[in-house]
Formats: sequence, structure tokens, C-alpha cells
Amino acid sequence: MVAANYEVFDVTCKVCGITYQILAGRDDLDSWMNGEGYIQDILAYLSAAERELLISGICDNCWKNMFPSEFDVDDDEE
Repeated sequence: MVAANYEVFDVTCKVCGITYQILAGRDDLDSWMNGEGYIQDILAYLSAAERELLISGICDNCWKNMFPSEFDVDDDEE
């Protein structure tokens, strides 16, 4: 369920220090923070990267640098 009262929340990445803005429902965010459900269910309208930033405090770029996918590795590096 998408909340009607959206707000912009500033979330700073713990790794790079860049601050991102996430538009989410205050009631939804409060529900998740109070343990009333899973983030992917309550805040399903956010991207996976936005949800991860809320969970871990790590932005998508830093996450990908820390945990590169085997598909992101250049074959010439072998």
C-alpha cells in the first residue's frame, strides 16, 4: 500500500558520503522501522537500490564496487 503523505528523506551513504533523496510515505517508513513488515512489501514502490540504501546505508554505486558481479568483470583481466 502506498501512503498518501510522501516526504523527501535525505540518506547519506556510509561509504562515499554522498547524500541521496528518497521520496517515500512517512507512514510506510515508520511501519517498516517499527518492524511491521518487510521493506520489500511495505516500500515496494521504491527501487531495490533505494531500499538497500535505507537498510544498509550503502548506495548502489558503492555496493557494486564492494561486491562486483561476476558479469561485471572484464574478461581481459584474467
